[in-house]
Amino acid sequence: MFTVAALYHFTRFEDPAALRGPLAAIACGQGVKGTLLLAREGINGTIAGPRAGIDAVLAHIRALPGCAELVWKESAAETMPFGRMKVRLKAEIVTMGQPDVDPRAAVGHYVAPTDWNALISEPDVVVIDTRNDYEVAIGTFQGAIDPGTRSFREFPQWWAENAARFHNKRVAMFCTGGIRCEKSTNYLLSQGVEQVYHLQGGILKYLEEVPQAESLWQGECYVFDGRVSLRHGLVPGDYTTCHACRRPLAPADLTHPDYEPGVSCHHCRDEYSEADRARFRERERQMQLAAARGTAHLGADQRQV
Repeated sequence: MFTVAALYHFTRFEDPAALRGPLAAIACGQGVKGTLLLAREGINGTIAGPRAGIDAVLAHIRALPGCAELVWKESAAETMPFGRMKVRLKAEIVTMGQPDVDPRAAVGHYVAPTDWNALISEPDVVVIDTRNDYEVAIGTFQGAIDPGTRSFREFPQWWAENAARFHNKRVAMFCTGGIRCEKSTNYLLSQGVEQVYHLQGGILKYLEEVPQAESLWQGECYVFDGRVSLRHGLVPGDYTTCHACRRPLAPADLTHPDYEPGVSCHHCRDEYSEADRARFRERERQMQLAAARGTAHLGADQRQV
């Protein structure tokens, strides 16, 4: 059994590049895999590994400048949900493209998972899902508004075009683990919205703490690792991933005529050229050969630093 830790923390890193090598080294040395993003505004990512390895990486991160109060969410996976360890430098740890947004200055009111149902059931509250369209498609909260954005960068434009709809409303926002709401609630406050709330710990914390019998969540929650989706109790869901476009696929989607393992699905059949699909087929063939040999297609010691 592997421990999976999802984390983010906004703090000021003067030299993120200097943090990259040591962080990758301890993760790889402890058998931990996943992705961690470093930027001047902080750290974000999800990692998986043995209990001792996760503890070592988290201790290292908490020792970084301003990270002593790091909070993370844990779940479990029977198989390793990542192929390798990647530590990347980014301009933002979650890309919104709004240079004046600073969650360290102000964010919306945090709402505990146990109080979330009561808030979003109030008639003067509008509930907005800040995730991407393919995430929303497999699960969201009852009555939530789907902005239909393909990336978080599109959210400010969507808000500009729709803000009038929510005049005199309280705005409650949510996302997978909470990081997108740190920025989106700060952005709405800068736009003059006075009462902004967001789900503390995100959907993952809600699915962990709120019993299914009392839940207002419908469907499954998309996650960015090999498990693809989670249900209540943070147990793995029923979805898989199209290895061509990375969109989640339900079991019924695997019987669609456009589905070819590793090559295409009904979402992306017309998005790639024949040359692309030929490349995907070769990749799939190599993965199958590696599986037959009992080895990983991505080398176990491979890392990106």
